[in-house]
Amino acid sequence: MTLRNVAVQSSGLRHDDQFKDEVYRQMFRLEANRPGADLALAVALLRGWLDADSGRGRPTLRAWLTKVCPICLSLIEASQPASDTDQRSMQ
Repeated sequence: MTLRNVAVQSSGLRHDDQFKDEVYRQMFRLEANRPGADLALAVALLRGWLDADSGRGRPTLRAWLTKVCPICLSLIEASQPASDTDQRSMQ
């Protein structure tokens, strides 16, 4: 493996780690009931999926997203006011 390949792989790892840090940060903000954290978490997840599908993302990022998205969606749904949840279940 050349030095260039190692540098490209390590920069991809750093990019993935930065993305994961952002998602975890937004999850903690949502659990602390910070305003706008639900939208910020949804945007961070969407950016991750777009990045994973762009060819820059690594297969490990896609696997991680598959595991963490259901948890994040549950957090987002739980943070919504009860009236919004009731309306969604009626549809």
